[in-house]
Amino acid sequence: MIPIITEENAAAAFTEIFKDMPAWRKKMIHYIKDENPEINTAIIEAANKTSLDPKAVALGAYMAYKLIELAMEENEAILNFNE
Repeated sequence: MIPIITEENAAAAFTEIFKDMPAWRKKMIHYIKDENPEINTAIIEAANKTSLDPKAVALGAYMAYKLIELAMEENEAILNFNE
């Protein structure tokens, strides 16, 4: 089950992302390539097999990945706090 993404997490992520979107996207390419190469391959394949702008498709996927990652970290912190 995908964790709930809070408004606070979304706002923090968007602030980071849109400060320098091209640089952030490039950073995420390398991060996900190391963290989860299968996801990175799927994102690149999807971006290249669409009539949409591949960079925009990849950006959306990387944003979703980052938001889910932040939500999972927050959930883990809450669970660890309760133990």
